[in-house]
Amino acid sequence: MEIQNRLREIENRLGELSAALSQPDAYADPNAAARSLKEQAQLTPIVETWRAYQALDSEAEQCRAMLADPDMRSLAQEELDALLPRVQSAWNELMRLLIPSDPNDERDVIVEIRAGAGGEEAGLFAGMLTRMYLRYAERRRWRAEAIDLSESDLGGVREAMLMIHGTGAYRRLKFESGVHRVQRVPVTESSGRIHTSTATVAVLPEAEEADVAINPNDIRVDVYRTGGHGGQSVNTTDSAVRMTHIPTGLVVICQDERSQIRNRDKALQVLRARLYDMTQGAIDARRANERRGQVGTGDRSERIRTYNFPQGRVTDHRIDLTRYTVTAFMDGDMDEVLDALAQANEAERIAAMSNE
Repeated sequence: MEIQNRLREIENRLGELSAALSQPDAYADPNAAARSLKEQAQLTPIVETWRAYQALDSEAEQCRAMLADPDMRSLAQEELDALLPRVQSAWNELMRLLIPSDPNDERDVIVEIRAGAGGEEAGLFAGMLTRMYLRYAERRRWRAEAIDLSESDLGGVREAMLMIHGTGAYRRLKFESGVHRVQRVPVTESSGRIHTSTATVAVLPEAEEADVAINPNDIRVDVYRTGGHGGQSVNTTDSAVRMTHIPTGLVVICQDERSQIRNRDKALQVLRARLYDMTQGAIDARRANERRGQVGTGDRSERIRTYNFPQGRVTDHRIDLTRYTVTAFMDGDMDEVLDALAQANEAERIAAMSNE
């Protein structure tokens, strides 16, 4: 009943908008008109689908009534059997349209990858994940750059920070946050024993200045000359930046650019994204019921996926999906699993709304 009341409100609101936009002075204020047109465009498919559902449901009710007539029962049942899948399909589409969109979906993202348990092997795995996301961005024709990269002794990665620019980047990658686990025989293992290592991934939507206000007095910036692998100097000037947000203790290091100014700008972008993520996390924590309708909890302490090289499989534990394509997946061929995660999330949210 709550959903039907909501749909009636949407239908009434669309009627109000249509009436207002048909008035002679409707476009006197271009900004107000643009907002009304945008809202009208968002509500129209919902109302059209709602009306189509009502028409189909009414036909189904008529067929049910005809079942009481012995002479019409067979024909009525045949028509009802054909109608019911269409009724359900229209309802599912209606629920999909009613799902609130994530305002962050179209944003660029910052992906943070850190080696976890497993020593040098964990660093090698973190390096593989870093490459995987860069390859995926390349496949999507997104622009990606490593804004911080701390290498391990064997050429792996202790910590990496990627900035990925592309339409829908957050929508595609937001379910990657969590603990990733690898099972394989390390190159340093002479006995052929399989090791298990982990790495953590955090995917943050890039925040705008309007999203997070940062007081310049709350920031301490330290500038230094970064050291590359083997102690070699990467920069000829003191261009690496360590930015500390004093109230929260958050620290961001950026040493990708030779320009200190560019490193400061990128560090500020990352800091803003982390503060925005903290704010969103606090909001999500207060919406426990809504959180149940997401794929997993999104908690970065949660193991979300296992990459098993001896068996050639990749398993996403949140949706119990296994594919024997680990090599291709690590080369950035991730869409099948990402699509399944998005569909599972949508299905759970539809089920939650249908039970209201």
